[in-house]
Amino acid sequence: MPIVGQSAETTDWVSRFADEVIEESERRAPGKPVVVASGLSPSGPIHLGNLREVMTPHLVADEIRRRGHQVRHLISWDDYDRYRKVPAGVPGVDESWAEHIGKPLTSVPAPKGSAHPNWAEHFKAAMVDALAELGVEFDGISQTAQYTSGVYREQILHAMAHRGDIDAILDQYRTKKAPAAAKKQQKPLDEAEVEAAEGSGAAAEDDGSSGSAGYFPYKPYCGNCEKDLTTVTSYDDATTELSYTCNACGFSETVRLNEFNRGKLVWKVDWPMRWAYEGVVFEPSGVDHSSPGSSFQVGGQIVGIFGGKQPIGPMYAFVGISGMAKMSSSKGGVPTPGDALKIMEPQLLRWLYARRRPNQSFKIAFDQEIQRLYDEWDKLDAKVADGTALPADVAAHARAVGTADRELPRTARVLPYRTLASVADITAGHEDQALRILSELDPDNPLSALDEARPRYDKAEAWINTQVPADQRTIVRDEPDAELLKSLDEASQQSLRLLLDGLASNWSLDGLTHLVYGVPKVQAGFSADATPKELPAEIKTAQRTFFALLYRLLVSRDTGPRLPTLLLAVGQERVRALLGE
Repeated sequence: MPIVGQSAETTDWVSRFADEVIEESERRAPGKPVVVASGLSPSGPIHLGNLREVMTPHLVADEIRRRGHQVRHLISWDDYDRYRKVPAGVPGVDESWAEHIGKPLTSVPAPKGSAHPNWAEHFKAAMVDALAELGVEFDGISQTAQYTSGVYREQILHAMAHRGDIDAILDQYRTKKAPAAAKKQQKPLDEAEVEAAEGSGAAAEDDGSSGSAGYFPYKPYCGNCEKDLTTVTSYDDATTELSYTCNACGFSETVRLNEFNRGKLVWKVDWPMRWAYEGVVFEPSGVDHSSPGSSFQVGGQIVGIFGGKQPIGPMYAFVGISGMAKMSSSKGGVPTPGDALKIMEPQLLRWLYARRRPNQSFKIAFDQEIQRLYDEWDKLDAKVADGTALPADVAAHARAVGTADRELPRTARVLPYRTLASVADITAGHEDQALRILSELDPDNPLSALDEARPRYDKAEAWINTQVPADQRTIVRDEPDAELLKSLDEASQQSLRLLLDGLASNWSLDGLTHLVYGVPKVQAGFSADATPKELPAEIKTAQRTFFALLYRLLVSRDTGPRLPTLLLAVGQERVRALLGE
């Protein structure tokens, strides 16, 4: 169903792009399915920044589908790209993988212990699993399969025939223009030079092969060592006979390009060729493509050589992780969508991408901030349910909880993430204890099985076990702190008595919340029900002091999980013992 009920002023960014894409698609290819696209390189772990490359067109495609239009979301797996460097921190990978630099990603061995046939398939598989959990439907296209089966043969021959036109376009943006004679004698980079160039971002957008025979937008992979450190030395347009030499191993051969399938167009030509071949109408790109001479800008001119048009689409901003800098897939340890889905439900992750315009950067929380995000999500969920949410928020929520075809599976009994995390922390894997505590949160509507709180409970438990440092975990004392109890003054002893006297009659989450906040009020001569407006500012100080005392007596720290949850987790009998009754 379409997402309705929005005025022009409150229409969300997804709907605005859907309007533009439908209109543009009807101009370019009336009556045909709308085509949106993403491109992913399985050169290493595919991180949460790369996910924006997928989620932006996915959300737009889904809105178009909700409106009854046919739409294809293509994901081009750039698995025929060169293996650029050995990423740091990847399990099962060592420096011996450096010998494969320059080969297609599908010709590089998978990390040790992998069940997948090659490097590209290993990293692609994790992303495919994550996209399935996120409800992202797509048509995957392996560029290795496209190139090696000859699908692009006509496009390659066309590019070679128009290499002068392509070179002229690229030359407009080359910042270092060599003299014509020197340009013709330019040699290909060796491996060390390629690595240095990649550090500056140059080799990632290779212009092509320039040798004594001139410029060529096509790079063969060597027939001996499989690397792309090759230079085309001659080409005959009439016969398509092409000769090349390999700068890595010295191998050379002559082939006929009209039957040769072991090479590819350079990136700045390959991308616009695919726009034309697939009829792509919408494809976003990163902000790094907004600079003059970037592949997106240059591609906008080169695509015309192939008889196509540049897609419309926003430049999207970077995604960070709780204060970390811009993510780079060349570095190990960068969180992936799979990592995020271990600690958060897919609805929350979809919502983070849906609620922000593509040009807005945002951060995904792996630290304590995830609890606040979940609180914010649950409040939105409640507002949508009671009809008080703003239209744009309703739209973002609808895009998060499901797609045009289905709703994503959700937790049957929604309990606060921070509460579930506290319970998982305190019970340390004992499910019977977790169920006991959670069933006491609301005695009038007790949880009957832990499965009712899943998968949210499992996500919160995973967050506790993988993201919370050991020194921040909660360990309940085995014995009362006799020395501390003995040192308490009369006021502190009285506060403990008031709490203990009210435990039995307030043994629920709401009841204990009222009790622990009420004790300092009663001690000061006010009603436990007194509101903050009715109380002096000193009461807040007294509450903080009382809370710190309880934490020290229960977990030997000044802070910890929310006290009502902690008390329920410890259990009434043990609380009484630790508080000195």
